[in-house]
Amino acid sequence: MSARTLPLLFLNLGGEMLYILDQRLRAQSIPGEKARKVMNDIISTMFNRKFMEELFKPQDLYSKKALRTVYDRLAHASIMRLNQASMDKLYDLMTMAFKYQVLLCPRPRDVLLVTFNHLDAIKDFISDSPGILNQVDETFRRLIETYNPLSDGEFQLIRQTLLIFFQDMHIRVSIFLKDKVQNSNGRFVLPISGPVPWGTEVPGLIRIFNHKGVEVKRAEFSTAGNYVTPQREGSFELYGDRVLKLGTNMYSVTRPVETHMSGSSKNLASQAKENIAPNPLAKEELNFLARLLGGLDIQKPAGDSGFRLNLFTTDEEEEHAAQTRPEELSYKVINIEATQEPARRAELSRILGELDVAEPRPGSAGKGEDLLALMDGL
Repeated sequence: MSARTLPLLFLNLGGEMLYILDQRLRAQSIPGEKARKVMNDIISTMFNRKFMEELFKPQDLYSKKALRTVYDRLAHASIMRLNQASMDKLYDLMTMAFKYQVLLCPRPRDVLLVTFNHLDAIKDFISDSPGILNQVDETFRRLIETYNPLSDGEFQLIRQTLLIFFQDMHIRVSIFLKDKVQNSNGRFVLPISGPVPWGTEVPGLIRIFNHKGVEVKRAEFSTAGNYVTPQREGSFELYGDRVLKLGTNMYSVTRPVETHMSGSSKNLASQAKENIAPNPLAKEELNFLARLLGGLDIQKPAGDSGFRLNLFTTDEEEEHAAQTRPEELSYKVINIEATQEPARRAELSRILGELDVAEPRPGSAGKGEDLLALMDGL
């Protein structure tokens, strides 16, 4: 397991979440001002400086339930609300999209280009807020500083860690099924044609060398795929052409998106149902989340006019999905009761005190307008 995987997992899944929310906000004709506020609030919380500092510390991946809790808090870091079924669907779409991108990466190092594609698109979602834009650029620079020096072997370990995390997830997604890149059992179809990884040659030629390193013989063979050499390598800098299209917004053209559990996925979920006995790592995971998200119960101002976002076409579909989803696959929100301990409460107060809002909102006197106050009490 690589201790450098968590930031890439979090940022890419977060990017997919923002793609989906943007598409649903437009599909439900949410007024522009409210939609911009939702996107700005979530992005501002996601890229908070202290949050990123904790995230980039070398550490193992956390469990799926613990990570899901972070995204539940993140999705509700604004006036928008999601029902359980819509949150389940949102997380399914996020995870399957990024899993597909990791599988298709020509080189393990290209996982970083996928991350850059997500961050490039996130910057386009930000409306009239240079402070939030600076938060994203700061994370960009941290990514470049942390990951550009890593060797190909270290990126291979990162990719393997990501694939292990996703290996039991086989949710069918309508877009993937229609494009024939996913089978009816939820497993992806990998192409045998297209550009080869940068720095490699198109297959079809065997060279034989002698003990002095001199080529003495050549043999050609036919391949089943139609391979091409990439024209150039994607840019690993703050600005530039990534070349690779993995990680770009596939919802930019409005398409209905549905998720379905395949039979094999249901069986796997039943077999892999988590033991209800206490996990020795659970306390550390919850402590990590408490440090990241804080645990103070701050009330939102009464004047906030919230709204509910539905990831399904109708309320009836959402209700049906909630009733038919297997219990093992419906992630329950983890409640972190950290405020009962005076020492922990003082620590969380100190952390919250260090969190700075990128841009103060004019005329906001209530705590609910502060960055972390937009998140529900855990």
